[in-house]
Amino acid sequence: MAGMVTALAAAPAPVRLLCRAHDGSGGASALAQGGIAAALHPHDSTAAHAVDTIEAGAYHNDATAVQWLTGEAPAAIAWLQQQGVVFDGAAGGALQLGREGGHGAARIVHAGGDATGAALVRALRARVQAAAHVQWRGGVDVGALLLRDGDVVGVRTCDDRGRQQHIEAAAVVLATGGIGALFAHTSNPAGADGAGLALGLAGGAASRDLEFMQFHPTALDIGGHSLPLITEALRGAGARLLDAAGQPLMRGQHPQGDLAPRDVVARRVWQAQREGDKVWLDATAVSGDWNIRFPTVLAACMAHGFDPRQVPLPVTPAAHFHMGGIATDLDGRSTLAGLHAVGEVACNGVHGANRLASNSLLEGVACGRRLGAALAHATAVRGGQGSHRWVERGESLSPASLAALRTLLWHAAGPVREASSLRDAWRACAAAADAGWQMRLAKSLLRAAVLRRRSLGAHCRHDRGCPG
Repeated sequence: MAGMVTALAAAPAPVRLLCRAHDGSGGASALAQGGIAAALHPHDSTAAHAVDTIEAGAYHNDATAVQWLTGEAPAAIAWLQQQGVVFDGAAGGALQLGREGGHGAARIVHAGGDATGAALVRALRARVQAAAHVQWRGGVDVGALLLRDGDVVGVRTCDDRGRQQHIEAAAVVLATGGIGALFAHTSNPAGADGAGLALGLAGGAASRDLEFMQFHPTALDIGGHSLPLITEALRGAGARLLDAAGQPLMRGQHPQGDLAPRDVVARRVWQAQREGDKVWLDATAVSGDWNIRFPTVLAACMAHGFDPRQVPLPVTPAAHFHMGGIATDLDGRSTLAGLHAVGEVACNGVHGANRLASNSLLEGVACGRRLGAALAHATAVRGGQGSHRWVERGESLSPASLAALRTLLWHAAGPVREASSLRDAWRACAAAADAGWQMRLAKSLLRAAVLRRRSLGAHCRHDRGCPG
């Protein structure tokens, strides 16, 4: 989504949009259920939204970035409506506003109930494909950056038939999503594997906050790698987390109970599982027509034999959102000249140590619009006869090695972390760094986790105490 917004906002500059899938599918954006956070209610304010963002982020956020993002939220909603997104309405013509964990007010805008991401991607894809200045090319992977005198001036692509192409450009933007698929259990699709982050790091771009991985507390616990997400909005609508004895799981854990920040809830679910308990989400008291309010959750649960309207759902934490990434400013510029990043692959400090619910789609829209506007007149490919070189991401791990790495990261760098496990995992990745780019990326994440010796936000060090 962030890439499509950037492409649209970059008009009239010519843009080539490169995607692994021919139709742009396979990213996490279309799976987003919660919605977009924006202070639209007369009794709400962008300042209150900023306070909630910083509190959820454990005060590790860049305050200037937070104030800018929350201030941009109403305009981002209006812009999306201009692109053809139809948001769910309430009585009197106002937009329907939901509430999620960490928010002190109802400020979550949805489209199609819990299908917000899919609605946004569908509308933006239609706009991009109709845009005269955008050339869409699917079925390709970008595996190398072209540097001339230290500046990024192009990429190398490879299609599904092994054919390579060199493309020079005035600017290169990474909008490749997060790294959840590197963990054994995730809400992300397989394509959210950190490939863009690894490419940027290989080129020499600085990273930021790689240790901060958010785990969603309620994925459907059916086993396997990529798990169906059970949106937090269900708890906002009255669903409750229960332990194996049917008692409220979050009782006495946090003032906001089931709607505590995600890191707090995910750790509580993780703790209960480590004590041998199953954890359940009881949504049987949620009112309204599920086919309208929560069609995505209903379909996913029914496909696995659960009717959430009738029975509690087994849930588990799952790797969900990476707060870290390529270090950028608010204009998307990395420390590597010519290379930009936007969306989950980037880190501008807005999320701090733990993302506030539904701020990710907001970030993708607001930062994509800002980056696109900054690149709108970057129409000339930078020429020159200086020295140039290719920087390769490198070969991928074998399927067996990748599965082993996912398990390693899940146990060592999951919702609760411990010093010796982190160090052992880092040594294992360092020893196998030449095996594939995923191993090198995991090594960087683990190093950041080892060096941050105290708990902060989503980074919980059990050896040093775990707040919350």
